[in-house]
Amino acid sequence: MSGDTYGGDRIDFSQGTFRGEAIGKKVEHHHHYGPMPHVEDALPPATAEFTGREDELDALLAALAPEGAHRTAAPVTAVAGLGGVGKTALAVRAAHTARERGWFPAGALFVDCHGYDETPAGPEQLLEALLRALGVAAAHVPSTVDERAGLYRSMLAERARAGGRVLIVVDNASHPGQVRPLLPGHPAHRVLVTSRDTMPQLGAHLLHLDVLRPQVARDVLRAALRTADPADPRVLDDADGAEKLCELCGHLPLALQIAAALLLSDPGKPVAELVAELADSATVLDHLDDGERGVRAAFDLSYRRLGPEPARLFRLLALAPGKETSDEALTVLSGATTPPRRELNVLVRAHLVGPGSVRGCWSMHDLVRAYALDRVARQEPLRAEGTAARARLLAHYQRRTEAADWHVRNLPGRAPSPGFDGREEALSWLDRERTGLISGALWAADPVHARAGLGLALSLYEYLDRRRYFDDGVSVYRCAAQAALALGDGSGAGRAWSYLGLALRHNRRLDEAVAAHTRACGIHRERGDRLGEGKVWDMLGVSLTEARRFDEAIEAHERARELAQAVQDAQVEASTWNNLGRARFKLGRCEESIVALSRACAMFRSVGDRAREATARNNLGRAFRETGRLEEALEAHTTARAVFEELGERERLATSWNDFGVALCALGRFDEAVDAHRLAVREQRDLGHRHGQAIATQDLGVTLGRAGRREEAVEAHVQALRLYRELADRHGESEALKRLTAAGYREGEPTGEGGGR
Repeated sequence: MSGDTYGGDRIDFSQGTFRGEAIGKKVEHHHHYGPMPHVEDALPPATAEFTGREDELDALLAALAPEGAHRTAAPVTAVAGLGGVGKTALAVRAAHTARERGWFPAGALFVDCHGYDETPAGPEQLLEALLRALGVAAAHVPSTVDERAGLYRSMLAERARAGGRVLIVVDNASHPGQVRPLLPGHPAHRVLVTSRDTMPQLGAHLLHLDVLRPQVARDVLRAALRTADPADPRVLDDADGAEKLCELCGHLPLALQIAAALLLSDPGKPVAELVAELADSATVLDHLDDGERGVRAAFDLSYRRLGPEPARLFRLLALAPGKETSDEALTVLSGATTPPRRELNVLVRAHLVGPGSVRGCWSMHDLVRAYALDRVARQEPLRAEGTAARARLLAHYQRRTEAADWHVRNLPGRAPSPGFDGREEALSWLDRERTGLISGALWAADPVHARAGLGLALSLYEYLDRRRYFDDGVSVYRCAAQAALALGDGSGAGRAWSYLGLALRHNRRLDEAVAAHTRACGIHRERGDRLGEGKVWDMLGVSLTEARRFDEAIEAHERARELAQAVQDAQVEASTWNNLGRARFKLGRCEESIVALSRACAMFRSVGDRAREATARNNLGRAFRETGRLEEALEAHTTARAVFEELGERERLATSWNDFGVALCALGRFDEAVDAHRLAVREQRDLGHRHGQAIATQDLGVTLGRAGRREEAVEAHVQALRLYRELADRHGESEALKRLTAAGYREGEPTGEGGGR
């Protein structure tokens, strides 16, 4: 509770090539947080053969070609058409061809917007995926959309200045709002968008992709069979049957691939027999209502060929949370003790399931998943089976998350359950299962799973906070708060609103954070939970301090202190003294701040909380500095820094280095101060803590100015100004402008922009 020391799963089924391309082939997307490739390797693999879209490919390449090669003027090219028509495969093939021709020497990025899922990807998740593909580690991705967009454009601009053009493939977008934040800004780069909708707002060069022409569809079907067996004569031997099969598939590449898979799974089946089976099926997937009736028929036939156990696994896999399902989760869903490999192999061969983006994970195409979910929804016994499977998985996730949380927080005593050898293994498991854990926690919105989903959501707090997954935190805790309200769980509601406030504060959504903490205070007060209320008053005070509402913050911390004293909780009381000292310092009441912070140090020491004692001591160093006790300030910052370094608290360590530099500057030790500030800037940048980076850069500029190094000082203040503007921090922006004005700088004056590096 103490204040900080700083202030698809979707690739469309290929149109015209099938070799080596499984249904539901997984590509990198915003839900997966394993190791990301560098930009040069970010494209999904192209299909082994490409049949039936040569004209469209030529048109797309003409749009992507560089200057002087008949390229169109539009920096954005969009491929639009029906779901399953092959937009992704065409875009990926074009991207690979363009790369092979040397048009994009700096590589190609790929991101799936999941635009037609129940929860499409937002700009923040898409920008995170792109930043990680550019080599930014998860822990270093900035918190807000504006920060991420700024960093993304900056990195691409640097590549362009170095002579490297990049192609950005934005797959499965449903709205211009998903695409606009991903536009690079620099004219050297190109964006290739696929969507089921035409989006004229983008001003893109548009390629409409229709279903295949009848002759092309037959060629595609023939190529699929001959890829598996060059001697397969069935399409040539029965041209009329092949034509009817293509008609039943609506000349849709998705349906054609499934039909080809059915023929390949039974080499003795004549085309006419498959045509008769398809013609006997009169239904079509509910959301495909434009006449392509063969799609559901093909799915039905694939499903009927499954034995009871593969069919059950197929249905359960569709019920899994997230876009990819690990072997572990699938094992729990199925109620087995080991991964059901035999059944999985059956599903993979039938092209109903494909490998995920990492080994040991599995995915389904969105239409295949919709089909499986529809099968479950139509029969009560299957619905009951699915409910039980989800309950098993949620219980498993909660047990494992609680055990992992013990290691993440380094709690004393024995771990609540076995399974992890230490903290790194626990974090590794949480990272691997993160997609499922987040989606499972969101099942709290379902009354059937509300209790278990709420428990899982609350268990994820420490992990999401430590990994800085604040976007996920906002979604999870908001859902948890609503679930707790529906359940009448006051304790859970109070915790959920508290955690939501913390996630919002870290995302610099300060007014919302204050509102969430205020709601949590009211809940705890109504329940008579004085300790819980005290903790949240303390959190509220920190958010008010960040919002520069200092008088209100002091009132909140004093109220928190009274409640902590009433229940005799020394740790919470120590936190209130620390945060009260911070707020008083911000108001310039430094002597009072010293009294509060000294009390916090003593109390944290008495309860053995070294990390928070170091936090309070670093804050105390600031107050010493402002009252002229500079040697004491240096000692306080040095002591705090040693503890942070020992405990691996990198963010707080960076903050203490910056404070140390401010104290050195006050003593006139400018060279040492500059070194300390630069170290702090680098660390905050590497950690992805943009607000901390802005503060350290601003302080660096002040020190450089006092040292008489005006040009370097201006460079630093210009960088700080840019960061504050990206963060929408009006106070920081104002301070940076004041510093620049004092230095005689006029906005627009060229700088080297190297001061903060």
